[in-house]
Amino acid sequence: MLIVGELINASRKAIAAAIENQDQETIAKIARDQSEAGADFIDVNAGVFVGKEPEYLEWLVKTVQASVDEPCCIDSPDPKAIEKALAAHNGKAMINSISLEKERYDTLMPIIAGTDLKVVALCMSDEGMPETTADRMKIADKLVNGLLQNHIPLENIYVDPLVQPVSTTNSFGMDFLNAIEQIVKTFEGIHTVCGLSNVSFGLPDRKFLNQTFMSMAIAKGLDGAIVNPLDKKMMANIIAAEALAGRDEYCMSFLKAYRADLFVF
Repeated sequence: MLIVGELINASRKAIAAAIENQDQETIAKIARDQSEAGADFIDVNAGVFVGKEPEYLEWLVKTVQASVDEPCCIDSPDPKAIEKALAAHNGKAMINSISLEKERYDTLMPIIAGTDLKVVALCMSDEGMPETTADRMKIADKLVNGLLQNHIPLENIYVDPLVQPVSTTNSFGMDFLNAIEQIVKTFEGIHTVCGLSNVSFGLPDRKFLNQTFMSMAIAKGLDGAIVNPLDKKMMANIIAAEALAGRDEYCMSFLKAYRADLFVF
């Protein structure tokens, strides 16, 4: 499971303040904490700063990479911000994300075409957010084929079928899960990823629901997650679910985590 640490996001008030104050120590500590907890990529987002996002995103990339060895997941729909952040980044970054929304697609594709970047392909179009499995597959098919035609290797594509809250429509959870299953069957060798906390929006005990949904998604083929790696119960859930789904040879990762006393119940 590829883990993208989600905590350096300007939508969080403490992070926005740290970015605005150029507080390197705070950002560096959060990056290190996520790295030590098992993050493979550190997400960086400065989206709330309209007009200053390129400058702040570049600063985040430099600050994070001065603190940890993990690469960044550059989280922005703004091609100018992504270009500036990529120019400062060392190694292979992840781009979060391209969608089928025409303006976003047309401006971002020239930046990522022919590169070795990892790319999150978000199942969103100008028609809005998909609701059914069929809606998601229609968008995913166009996105994946567009990326392949622009010389993005299949193994670098992470399709995000877009989680929606079951509190509004009770079929949204299974529609997402079935889309995961169909995507990995249709495009052999492709990856999937999601930020799944939206599934529990408006409901009590959200962490428990999110953990349960994560296990269900892993069983369907999910192999990437944008999560809080400091959530020990979620991380334990991921390790256990991967072992039970047959994606942990001889359960070595599970046993290693158990011996390190990483499990929290």
